[in-house]
Amino acid sequence: MGFWRTFINTLLPPRCLKCGKVLSLQNGLCADCFNKIHFISEPMCYRCGRPFTSEMHLKSGAKHICGSCLKEKRPLFTIRRSAFMYDDESKNLILDFKFKDKIFYAETLANMMFVAGKDIWAENPNLIMPVPIHRLRLLKRRYNQSAVLVKYLSVKTGIAADYETLVRHENTVPQVQLSGQARRKNLQKAFAVAAPDKIKGKKVVLIDDVETTGSTLNECAKVLKKAGADKIYALTAARADV
Repeated sequence: MGFWRTFINTLLPPRCLKCGKVLSLQNGLCADCFNKIHFISEPMCYRCGRPFTSEMHLKSGAKHICGSCLKEKRPLFTIRRSAFMYDDESKNLILDFKFKDKIFYAETLANMMFVAGKDIWAENPNLIMPVPIHRLRLLKRRYNQSAVLVKYLSVKTGIAADYETLVRHENTVPQVQLSGQARRKNLQKAFAVAAPDKIKGKKVVLIDDVETTGSTLNECAKVLKKAGADKIYALTAARADV
């Protein structure tokens, strides 16, 4: 395998996913592009992963909770995490992966998510599953980008992947076309649990590419909770809000 990888890399050298610069190793991004990505790190809200401003000077490693999470009486998620901010430096990674058949981006994104999800992995979850897309949209796009991420993350973590229990039975309007309140209304009753016995009493990790308003993840979490899931975690490659 080492010989063939060297041979292939000689003919088709690995390139940076963002700028196309030739790389010496298959690590996805060159140093310049990697350093431009706004990775989310401490200090952050331990529950939702929202980064705190640098002026707050919070103690690193402490489990600080943001004001929004403190107001939640019954939080849907035990922990939510994202690898980086969705902005001008990162959005093309997501958009190309999601809409332009750049499925090979998944390994790099999953590696970033694996690092970002260390607090989740420490909880010893039982299942990892993608946010599903409707079968008609799957036929059109040919793949569910979240399911591709789950494939890599399942291998890296050793957590069983479940692609069938959580289903999307309503072909709703794409969320990108809607605002906050409309997004929440659009997703009502869009998801269902096909086999509640598979998740009853389990710790479940939901995987998606981007968290924008959180409406999609929230609706998925609601049906999983109703079906008997014990704890629910969310991990995305990017988050659009601060």
